[in-house]
Amino acid sequence: MSPIIIYSAVFFGVAALVGFVAFLLQGHREAEVEDRLSAITSGKKGRGKSDAAQYTDLLTAMRADGSGSVEKFVSRYLNLRMLFEQANVTMSVPTFVTITGALLAAGLILPTLAGFSMALAPLIALFFAVLPMVWLLFKRKRRLAKFGAQLPESLELIARALRAGHSLAAGFNLVAQEMSDPIGGEFSRTFEEQNLGKPLEEALEDLTKRVPNLDLKFFVTAIVLQRQTGGDLAEILDKIGYLIRERFKIWGQVQALTGEGRLSGIVLLALPPALFAVVYRMNPDYLMLLFTDDLGKKMLVGGVLSQLFGALVIRKIVNIRV
Repeated sequence: MSPIIIYSAVFFGVAALVGFVAFLLQGHREAEVEDRLSAITSGKKGRGKSDAAQYTDLLTAMRADGSGSVEKFVSRYLNLRMLFEQANVTMSVPTFVTITGALLAAGLILPTLAGFSMALAPLIALFFAVLPMVWLLFKRKRRLAKFGAQLPESLELIARALRAGHSLAAGFNLVAQEMSDPIGGEFSRTFEEQNLGKPLEEALEDLTKRVPNLDLKFFVTAIVLQRQTGGDLAEILDKIGYLIRERFKIWGQVQALTGEGRLSGIVLLALPPALFAVVYRMNPDYLMLLFTDDLGKKMLVGGVLSQLFGALVIRKIVNIRV
């Protein structure tokens, strides 16, 4: 049988398995929520509960959606829900775990079907399994970086709104309306939370948890102190925005000066795996000694550890915090 047919069958089989399991984990939650909302809006009382109590129960149930045994187990070691919020990913924890497990299984099966050595299967499976987490962290990092770039303009917008006589909440609403995501959506959520009764300090604290940005923490601290001690908040926001812009300028200069070092690090780190793949393609028996001979195994482990140590050293050199 053609290898292409085998690879295609395995790919579609794994994809179908992931979709089926995700469908089972999702269940009929949306229909249940719609039924309960219809019951509340139609004025029907449920077992003597008031409307406020029913709304509270509904919100609690929606927040607990997907918080089964899988999510409870994962939450002991990693807060995936918070990572999803920070990356703006609409995915449940069981679905994410299922995709990771399916990729892990595919990484164990594909080398066997492709005719590779079984010694490579764990490495390939580990590589496939970390892909969803790498994708999630990449989206999170890109979103937080965009938020940081938008923050100075939003602070100046709030300062101008305060000078024009608007309240701080109106300034938040102005940022939500005038600026794009992610900062527009985050400020809109904060505005809606305090507009629905949550204290402003708590809404701002939740904002700093969703967006772990140091400049945002300075902004929130300035608002809290100003509400307690008084002062010209508009002037404080202008100074914070000015400092953020100046730091961005310095950071750009540092990135330009360390560009050569970062490129050298990428080349040096990518060269050994690329050379390994080329040699394995040309003469597989030559590299099998690394997996069969005791000295070869020690050399392989030493090479991997040296790669990791070199990556940390290069990152330490070129990663200058501003």
